[in-house]
Amino acid sequence: QVQVVESGGGVVQPGESLRLSCLASGAMFSTYTMGWYRPAPGNARELVAESYNGGRTNYADSVKGRFTISRDNSRNTVYLQMNNLKPEDTAVYYCNRRTLGRDAWGQGTQVTVSS
Repeated sequence: QVQVVESGGGVVQPGESLRLSCLASGAMFSTYTMGWYRPAPGNARELVAESYNGGRTNYADSVKGRFTISRDNSRNTVYLQMNNLKPEDTAVYYCNRRTLGRDAWGQGTQVTVSS
């Protein structure tokens, strides 16, 4: 059974930082595409950041220069370092594991940015 578990959410003030963690099951973690998403209008989820096999990363324009995705393949874990947080970053953040065209999602972790 595939497991994807996020942690690290919380309540912070604008300008502060948080680091999210996502632990995903699987023996071939280094080959998985791992991503962080948050809700978007129309019941969709928008990509925040993605980490590909081989080290390439991709970011939403709204978080470039503020968020950094990284991974520790020895720990089956992907991280999202979020700096200079803004109120519009408030959301539930979901971790996604993608392999062979199949997606597995975590339950999400709440991030609230408020003064």
